[in-house]
Amino acid sequence: MCEVLGIEHPVALGGMPLVYNSVELTVAVAGAGGIGIVGCTYLDSDEITGVASLVRGLTDRPFGLNTLMFLDDQDGYEAMLAARPLLISLSWPRKDQEIGSWVDAAHEVGTKVSFMAADVDDAVRGAAAGADLIVAQGTEGGGHVGWMGLSVLLPMVVDAVTPVPVVAAGGVADGRGLVAALAYGACGVLLGTRFLATKESGLPPAHKQAIIDSDGHDTVLTEIPDIISGMGWPGAMSRVKRNELIERWAGQEWALRQQRADVVESVQTARQQGNPEEAPLFYGQDAGLINDIPSAADLVARIVNQAEHIIASGLPPASALMGR
Repeated sequence: MCEVLGIEHPVALGGMPLVYNSVELTVAVAGAGGIGIVGCTYLDSDEITGVASLVRGLTDRPFGLNTLMFLDDQDGYEAMLAARPLLISLSWPRKDQEIGSWVDAAHEVGTKVSFMAADVDDAVRGAAAGADLIVAQGTEGGGHVGWMGLSVLLPMVVDAVTPVPVVAAGGVADGRGLVAALAYGACGVLLGTRFLATKESGLPPAHKQAIIDSDGHDTVLTEIPDIISGMGWPGAMSRVKRNELIERWAGQEWALRQQRADVVESVQTARQQGNPEEAPLFYGQDAGLINDIPSAADLVARIVNQAEHIIASGLPPASALMGR
């Protein structure tokens, strides 16, 4: 991962939209030796150009831009290509959607491509299309995810796409997760929830506090946020906090569709008021590993230092593993 992207540490900030992410967070992760990725969902072409220019004005380090393929926003993708980030992050294509032209267009402007996959078939599609990195995303992650846990999905993807490098995502929050990912055959990690609980994150304070307070058992996979937003994702479910909003509509999705307009208004009000119980809160099961809100730079250093310590001295000697 470091060789492909020219970065110091194999740690990436997931390409979350700016409603959760922030330019400051992207820049901070890049400055710490990892790579920050800005999600371009909900941004028009001019906004994408502006965000890329803003990031580039604050750092000379590599950064990436993410797009959701199923939205098929060709104008937005052209703006991403024109910005020429080091990395374009592709995710969530439809099963019938062609991938190769997206990858080829990025390579033509000198940009690397990562491709996120929640199952082996999509990982193979991304590798065959020429992606430089495959991101294997486990269901433990927050936001939109698939159904398979990372500890099983990751080695399956590694076996399926070798020699294309694989990055691990979903449920990784510290150096232990990085070491485990390396042991499974990954070349680095991509983090979302852990970076949301940082000083530079764009999350409201109540959302950050919910992550801190979580024991990791309070999330659920559901379609409720997508019904509210009116944007269905192909093959994905949303992992969110099981708060009062989710509990109220769980099993009543048919009624939610009928009353969607009223619910949208109430969710908007809840967000304006900072009410964490009446709006979807996206975060992963690794919230149970998160107990503070550090700066992004301190977090990257902590992850890398812990991983180095485990690799150097925290693993049992081979003789112990062999029973000698």
